[in-house]
Amino acid sequence: MQWISYLLLVTFYVFVTGCGGGSSSSKTETDSKYTIEYKGLQFYHKSLEQSDYKLSPLIDSEFNNLSSENRLIVSNKLLSTLFFGYPQSILEEKVNSGSFLSDLKEGLDDIQIDTDLLESSILDENIFQQSPWGEQEAVDILARFYQMDSLDRYFLHNWIAYILTQTIMFSPAYELESSHTPNITQVYNRIVNLLNEEAGMRYITYIHMSSEDNWRRFRSPEDNGREMLEIFTLDMDDAHVPIAGKALQNWRLDRDSDTLVVGLNHNTQKLSLFDTDLYTGDDFYRELVKSELFVNGVTSRLIDFFFPNYTDRKKDEIKSKLIASHPESWQDILLQIIFSKEYLLYNSRAKSAEESFFSLAKKMDFKHRTGTFHQFKRALEGMHQATMKYKLGKLQRVPLDTLSFVSYYKYVREELLLSVSNPEKLDDYTSWGRQGWSKKFIEDDGIDYTNLSNKESLSLFIEYLFKTLVYRNPTSSEFQMFFNHMLEGDAGREEFTCCFDMFEERDDMEKQNKARFESKSRVARVVLEYLARLDDLYMQKEVN
Repeated sequence: MQWISYLLLVTFYVFVTGCGGGSSSSKTETDSKYTIEYKGLQFYHKSLEQSDYKLSPLIDSEFNNLSSENRLIVSNKLLSTLFFGYPQSILEEKVNSGSFLSDLKEGLDDIQIDTDLLESSILDENIFQQSPWGEQEAVDILARFYQMDSLDRYFLHNWIAYILTQTIMFSPAYELESSHTPNITQVYNRIVNLLNEEAGMRYITYIHMSSEDNWRRFRSPEDNGREMLEIFTLDMDDAHVPIAGKALQNWRLDRDSDTLVVGLNHNTQKLSLFDTDLYTGDDFYRELVKSELFVNGVTSRLIDFFFPNYTDRKKDEIKSKLIASHPESWQDILLQIIFSKEYLLYNSRAKSAEESFFSLAKKMDFKHRTGTFHQFKRALEGMHQATMKYKLGKLQRVPLDTLSFVSYYKYVREELLLSVSNPEKLDDYTSWGRQGWSKKFIEDDGIDYTNLSNKESLSLFIEYLFKTLVYRNPTSSEFQMFFNHMLEGDAGREEFTCCFDMFEERDDMEKQNKARFESKSRVARVVLEYLARLDDLYMQKEVN
């Protein structure tokens, strides 16, 4: 009976979202947990071990055998993909540990973030602007990635939810009149909560497809049925659409507050689809996600997202390996992709704006003001990379037409690289002077300038900035360009030109420190101005 399925869905959803109160014994790690199912649809799934991956992972020994420059490229590629970054000194320590990849992977299974403190800070209007306009729900999600300070299990689940909601599969589509800003939170938070409970990807999708949020995108039985077939199974057979529409005949989005209504006039005629019999809309959604067509479809969607420049033949090779591992959780596909040799060594693509922003912010100890993430969200729209806005998701993950890329470049250059936080404004979150990279970014460069000449000191500082942002050392011609601009005098006796003296001496120590910071900041701004113009900054690079 159809009412039984809805009762089960509601009961299970209340449990996983925590709406029913405290934890229960059913959440303990027992084998019986992973046998709970509804008409063959299993609720929980353990994620695959890395040893079960068929898409070959890059392992520590192989990573350690790379050149120092390639280790930087790979580590930054992986971290920026995850919207994360470390200051250069910390990153080099982790990279040289001998177990960088396995440590990072293990960290994603741990719980380190204080979620109570995190979530309360995001909603604190003294720290992050709260506004009834501008899709605050999406702004909060962006702010969360900035605030999360550890790559742990909670971070991973938020990242997975973010990736999925950028795609055609789960986009809340707030650009539509029938979609409302709470749908952003409902779609996103539901994925995070279900991931926290180890729900499988089939069940998560089943819940989403039968939700009001999904019906706000595709609003009639035929439209919804067609889109679910095309999106999740890549089934373009028009003959299947009337079958789906018939099964969904009693489902509709009512015009009164755009509310999903499931009527009592459900179909009673036996229908055939997915090599089985079905009657109702619930049957349609459930059998769709149970089919192997579903695994093929969602795997294809995510391969397109991470390997946009690969040929169809190469994508099919990757898909075959992923499917051969029998993925049942989103982690099984996503982590298998981003830890693979194929992705870390050979894939090359443009970084998304989120990959650039969050990794740079972590590296440069970027300080935000209250309105930073409202500004970032608007900037994403100007880049045509808006988060969770489009009905069909981001068909191009990184649009590279002239206008889109200029907007991308302008934001990175002006708001990240050339914006310096005023140390005197750190306690004033409303001040524009607070926004920018902090004093710590250039002071904690790990360089001992004692007994170094001006030229040697400048060389090491420029090298530090290059390695931090574009993961390589400057070329001789690049070094010379900066020397010509910042140094003067005979070889071996170079002096800093006006405004670039990082070692200026004054009688007043406080004034001396301030002058040295300002001079070093000018050096950094010139170098960063140059780096902002390099494609290295905007690319996930392959390893040569």
